[in-house]
Amino acid sequence: MLRLTYPCRMANGRLTRRAWLACGAAPLLAGGFVHPTRAVASSARGAGRSTAKSVLFIVANGGQSQLDTWDPKPNAPAEIRGEFGSIATALPGVRFCEHLPQMARMADHLTVVRSMSHEDLDHGSALYLTLTGQYFPRLSSNPLPSPLDRPTLGSLVKLVGPQDRFLHPAIHVNGPALIPINIGAGQNAGFLGPELDPLLLGDVTAMKSPLPELDPLPEVPGIRLDRRLSLRQQLDQARHEFDGRAAFRYDEQFRRAGDMLDDPRVRSAFDLEAESDRMKTAYGRDRSGQACLLARRLVEAGVPWITVFWNHTGRGQDLEPETTTEYGWDTHNDIFDALKNRLLPRFDQSMATLLTDLSERGLLDQTLVVIAGEFGRAPVIALEKNFAGSSPGRKHWGACYSVVCAGGGTRPGQVVGASDSRGAYPVSEAYGPWDLAATMLSAIGIDPEQRFLDPLGRTHPLVEGRVMHALYS
Repeated sequence: MLRLTYPCRMANGRLTRRAWLACGAAPLLAGGFVHPTRAVASSARGAGRSTAKSVLFIVANGGQSQLDTWDPKPNAPAEIRGEFGSIATALPGVRFCEHLPQMARMADHLTVVRSMSHEDLDHGSALYLTLTGQYFPRLSSNPLPSPLDRPTLGSLVKLVGPQDRFLHPAIHVNGPALIPINIGAGQNAGFLGPELDPLLLGDVTAMKSPLPELDPLPEVPGIRLDRRLSLRQQLDQARHEFDGRAAFRYDEQFRRAGDMLDDPRVRSAFDLEAESDRMKTAYGRDRSGQACLLARRLVEAGVPWITVFWNHTGRGQDLEPETTTEYGWDTHNDIFDALKNRLLPRFDQSMATLLTDLSERGLLDQTLVVIAGEFGRAPVIALEKNFAGSSPGRKHWGACYSVVCAGGGTRPGQVVGASDSRGAYPVSEAYGPWDLAATMLSAIGIDPEQRFLDPLGRTHPLVEGRVMHALYS
């Protein structure tokens, strides 16, 4: 069995600067680890037509209702249509939910895929599928993270993707994603080992800096830090005589830790205080909006892969019904109240601001933005007795749902695929999370058909989907 070790943590869940360096900053500085896993060549077909340098993956934790967002059915019966009306968009004949007015106005910049489909019906395993591109071994389950899991897509980017653009090729923001209170599987490197975990950032509004470990300490100027690192290197020389490989691992991790502390470009990427009050307000002054703002800064810094969990919990409203930022898209009951008053207005604001901001800065063409949940919601509304709430909602539904893409060379202003009159099943070519995974990796120049070796020497496909060329044509 694979033996994996994890970095030491403080009781409050955060690392102090001393612990951060003492632990080798793993998995935060994973890129410097010598790892037995490597990519192996494959006979690949083309990598698509993307112009992207970064992928920005916005995850709507809990499963958005396609009928109440991107694929409304205004002519369906009330029990299917629901309480919301629909509005015209910038695309003739295409309508969105009435509570997405800003996104409707910029629909000519979007590609909406209305024929996503898969067979998983529970949050944990479906989130795993969304984040890894592969089904969990047990469908419709809620697994905890395991060192035997498939690696998350960001870990694959760290393994085979571009390494020279930023110290961290893959970053998760506003995580970890909770299902609804446990950490969901599929968010780390799994059997590749924790040194390939994406850098994880939590609530970026909870403190002055999203990564306070990078804040320089007045009492430790650069010259003192250099001396400390030099002393540590001298003390580690003896380790080479006993375990040169391990010593090299730690040497490289500490070097990268020092680089982070000493690199103003890295520190600047995480510095939300550099943003104007106007910009912070435009994104939304809550953890979802500020996570999107930080993601834009990371795109500017050249990070190849950024996953933003727009809502950190899929269903936090059960425990904190008065706290708007705890609401997730798992709306079994009270769906229309939750969407109208807690979710859609904030989501509409942060997404429209993000896309507009990227466009105005000349970053959208080189950034593939993907908005997706783990599945959709059932066509017929109903009150479920086993869930909190007094008005109807919608159950889980994987057979048909929608995702939205923008930028990165995709052709704007189109709808790819179609659902039936109830929003229940695709009536055109269906796509799965595996195809979305292949498309996102391909977008930043990674051949999705290549294979890689795990630490035990077994070969695995990077992903098993196909590039969604319809996004570009």
